[in-house]
Amino acid sequence: MLEEDMEVAIKVVVVGNGAVGKSSMIQRYCKGIFTKDYKKTIGVDFLERQILVNDEEVRLMLWDTAGQEEFDAITKAYYRGAQACVLVFSTTDRESFQAIDSWREKVEAEVGDIPTVLVQNKIDLLEETVIKNEEAEALAKRLKLRFYRASVKEDLNVNEVFKYLAEKYLLQLKQQTAEETEVVHTTSNKIGVFNTTSSNVCNQNSTNGREVITLRPNKQRTKKSKNPFGSCSLV
Repeated sequence: MLEEDMEVAIKVVVVGNGAVGKSSMIQRYCKGIFTKDYKKTIGVDFLERQILVNDEEVRLMLWDTAGQEEFDAITKAYYRGAQACVLVFSTTDRESFQAIDSWREKVEAEVGDIPTVLVQNKIDLLEETVIKNEEAEALAKRLKLRFYRASVKEDLNVNEVFKYLAEKYLLQLKQQTAEETEVVHTTSNKIGVFNTTSSNVCNQNSTNGREVITLRPNKQRTKKSKNPFGSCSLV
């Protein structure tokens, strides 16, 4: 399959307490709309958007997870396979801020350390804030995460959040590919070279008594899908 027929697909989970604006953030990013009426997410919702990052086609698959404890068993299952994460808390909800550590632990328990960003939503309501700027910045510093203050309502920093995650994941993917770049080991002795980070099978060829072992990288790409309904779709 030709390289130009491949695209990078990134599964992004958006997590945080209920009513912090997770669904609104995904709707704003994928559909360009904002609805002020709150509707509790039951289990998970899914939207996707195709973007161009550094001349690379990227398909972001955004998973909106419920923030209520009664849906924990359901949402945890959808964390699996995630390649990036958005942790969201609300300017007007201190409990959502205090719960960030717990949300991160839940995601890491399923998928380990993945590109993650911390988002403070609803900064258009600063007059109602219950969180000091220094507190939010200290949390981001302690967790070693990129921090964005955003307003889904005003469409502030929403695009930047997902662009950053896509860029960080692509960088990580390129670094991994570089580490797994094709290695050709030629020796007069029979020595095996194994790639412990890839499940790909080694191709072995014997030439004039010498063994050539070729390792090929797993590029984590998918075949491009043609979507006649545009760049965003609801499942």
